[in-house]
Amino acid sequence: MAVTFSDLHTEGGLKALEAFLAGKSYISGDKFTKDDVRVYAAVHGVPGDSFPNVCKWYNSVSSKLASSFPGKAAGVGVGGAAASAKEVPAAGDDDDDDLDLFGDETEEDKKAAEEREKAKSSTKKKESGKSSVLLDVKPWDDETDMKKLEEAVRSIEMPGLFWGASKLVAVGYGIKKLQIMMTIVDDDVSVDTLIDEYLTVEPRNEYIQSCDIAAFNKI
Repeated sequence: MAVTFSDLHTEGGLKALEAFLAGKSYISGDKFTKDDVRVYAAVHGVPGDSFPNVCKWYNSVSSKLASSFPGKAAGVGVGGAAASAKEVPAAGDDDDDDLDLFGDETEEDKKAAEEREKAKSSTKKKESGKSSVLLDVKPWDDETDMKKLEEAVRSIEMPGLFWGASKLVAVGYGIKKLQIMMTIVDDDVSVDTLIDEYLTVEPRNEYIQSCDIAAFNKI
């Protein structure tokens, strides 16, 4: 099975090769092969100290090649970007599929990234629309247990609903109403639905006579 390397003339490509060579002497194991020559040709000069594994391998391959070509080199320059080992066919007659360890991201990677972005966008959208609401919750009479009334109100739980501070306010004839703050996520909570279908119906209407919106502010 052939291993594919990409962009070995860049720092990213060298980092990938550095990780691959950890614990290895050569590309295909402990012996020098044509695979080393192919990858060697794609590397731009001696790697720096930041890539000890690649540097050790590069010097070893250089030594092997020097012994094969004993003639004195006059020195030449080669222009253009370094060729990628990914473009060179794998050696041998191995029919196994290539194992691309360091190539471009796969379709699965792209799909996963798109799903993450959609989830982030959805979260941002929900979090961006919030409101602060002050409710006036009125009891039936002066004999209503206001502590149980508040407990009945706070017992309502749903996504996007957060109860806040509260206080009792006198309205006359010994009757007090409950004023309570709440923060809602607009896309998740409808205040009208909360009042009509939760606060003023059984069993909470045993304590709650009516409920009104005293203040409504966008956050």
